[in-house]
Amino acid sequence: MEIVGTVLLWVLAAAVVALVITALIQAIRIVPQSEAFIIERLGRYHRTLYGGPHLLFPIIDRPRSRVDLREQVVSFPPQQVITEDNLSVAVDVVVYFRVTDPRAATYEIANYLGAVEQLSITTLRNVVGGLNLEEALVSRDVINGKLSATLDEATGAWGIKVSRVELKAIDPPVTLQDAMEKQMRAERDRRAAILTAEGHKQSQILVAEGARQAEILKAEGDKQAQVLRAQGESEAIQTVFNAIHAGAPDEKLLAYQYLQTLPKLAEGEASKLWIIPSELTEALKGIAGGFGRGSAPGERL
Repeated sequence: MEIVGTVLLWVLAAAVVALVITALIQAIRIVPQSEAFIIERLGRYHRTLYGGPHLLFPIIDRPRSRVDLREQVVSFPPQQVITEDNLSVAVDVVVYFRVTDPRAATYEIANYLGAVEQLSITTLRNVVGGLNLEEALVSRDVINGKLSATLDEATGAWGIKVSRVELKAIDPPVTLQDAMEKQMRAERDRRAAILTAEGHKQSQILVAEGARQAEILKAEGDKQAQVLRAQGESEAIQTVFNAIHAGAPDEKLLAYQYLQTLPKLAEGEASKLWIIPSELTEALKGIAGGFGRGSAPGERL
């Protein structure tokens, strides 16, 4: 009997030790970094544990849930949204958020991930539904800002902070995409034709301007050449005139000069009509008279 009692005592002691060890294990709680534990005491919220070791009272304290405090990225399936001009587009959105109040995220909403998803879809349809297709395609920043502000305001009561919302894609129907592509191709062709015509116009203007400048420069050159030629002839005539008057020529010499000038006048291709001045006839008479006097015997020319 003593042996049986001793065995029972040892078994009881082992059970007590095991119970104490289990209680100590349950009393010490180590919370990972960037996570939070919600602790309930006798079924009611007691406190929130953040990263590090913590001591709990066994049996009366128990963890309710673990909450991830890191920023989370949730991508929802593409949603069909009707725009203001009654066109159906598929909109794909991504939401960036993080839990700022673990207690509110645990007790104020049953499933905050599902709530964020549904609220994002509803807000997306409200925002995009108030825009036509063209506005929706070119106003992504506006849509992102409206979605972020609306979601952040609505999820604040749940202890959630929405940092930003991004539209991944806005896909119109296939038939509409083909029509838009044809329209853009036609617009590009129109711009190319305009640029080509404008370039041809500018080239023609430059060619005409160059020809005009060339004609002007050529005319200026001809003008300068004629002026210089006239000045040279005038100076030559003046020089000859001064030389003739300085030599005091008589009628015989003037007549001789006339005779030398006549062949030069005949060199012109347009010289068809000749007008002999009266001075030439008088000079010829003088020459004839001089030769007549020179025929007398005993006179020398």
